[in-house]
Amino acid sequence: MTAAGSTGESRVALPVQRPEGPERPVGAAAPSGLASSLAYLLSRAERAVNRELSAALTAEEVSVEQWRILQALADGRGHSMGGLAEAALMPHPTLTKAVDRLVERALVYRGHDPVDRRKVAVFLADRGRDLLGRLQEGIDEHRRAVLAVYGAERTAWLMRELDDLVRALNA
Repeated sequence: MTAAGSTGESRVALPVQRPEGPERPVGAAAPSGLASSLAYLLSRAERAVNRELSAALTAEEVSVEQWRILQALADGRGHSMGGLAEAALMPHPTLTKAVDRLVERALVYRGHDPVDRRKVAVFLADRGRDLLGRLQEGIDEHRRAVLAVYGAERTAWLMRELDDLVRALNA
């Protein structure tokens, strides 16, 4: 069995080999109610991860959503609002308000799209790049904390599996 990746290449579907880790006790009841919902469990995991990430960003008065915007813009290419909304996982109206706040802080700016000068793109300002540099230690510490409690191998496996899930659902 093969699956097409985002670049059109074929990948052979291999059996899932989950890294070693704590197992559900033998004889434990299968999850029921909300605990049996993938959407619910993913939301709980996101909240737990983002709670700690948010703490790492608080000193610079940056929200997790604003950090996502800044990270997306760090590639230096400039992004349309639509592309940025998709990259930052935000609805367009919420993104517009967040970008407005970042513009007010001189962390990002709006300019002409380098490909189509009739369109507006958002770019990371030097001040925003400096802020990302200051945030990096906290981000790194957050990652180390996740790795310490969940393990590097399990974390890498989970990230691959979640990426595969997103690709499969978007196919």
